[in-house]
Amino acid sequence: MRRTDVKGADLDEIEAVYRERFTAFARTATAIAGDVESGRDAVQEAFAKAVRERHAFRREGTLEAWLWPIVVNEARDRARRRRSSALTGEPMSDAYRFEDDALRAALAALPERQRLAAFLRYYADLDYEGIAAVLGISPGTVGATLNAAHAALRRSLGEVRT
Repeated sequence: MRRTDVKGADLDEIEAVYRERFTAFARTATAIAGDVESGRDAVQEAFAKAVRERHAFRREGTLEAWLWPIVVNEARDRARRRRSSALTGEPMSDAYRFEDDALRAALAALPERQRLAAFLRYYADLDYEGIAAVLGISPGTVGATLNAAHAALRRSLGEVRT
């Protein structure tokens, strides 16, 4: 039996989070990386890295909170490699497609922190504390960042009137 005061994550714990939250991880990584295949590959590589570095988990928060920055950083690395190689890639599948090209362009135009905060909030359904842990900022900064992202999207897309 595993003692809870021991640092590090065991393989069963990592596997449980993977199975339970794969869809959220993949949706967010896809949004960051730019295509489904890269997003899924980012999640796979991030979890492989987490398994290799599981001893670094200090149990100061949840295992999922520890895993999110690994996934986000891997997806960001893939997006950077994709941009630098100037590959256009395949279009995203319908499961990950934005409603229209204007929204996709508006999200892509956001500064990176705003874009990541929006993806983590609306794709991964993380709360402000979770987003703060992933991005290494305070929850108050998360609120300000999301507010700025919303304002930029409203300006770019026009206010929706009902």
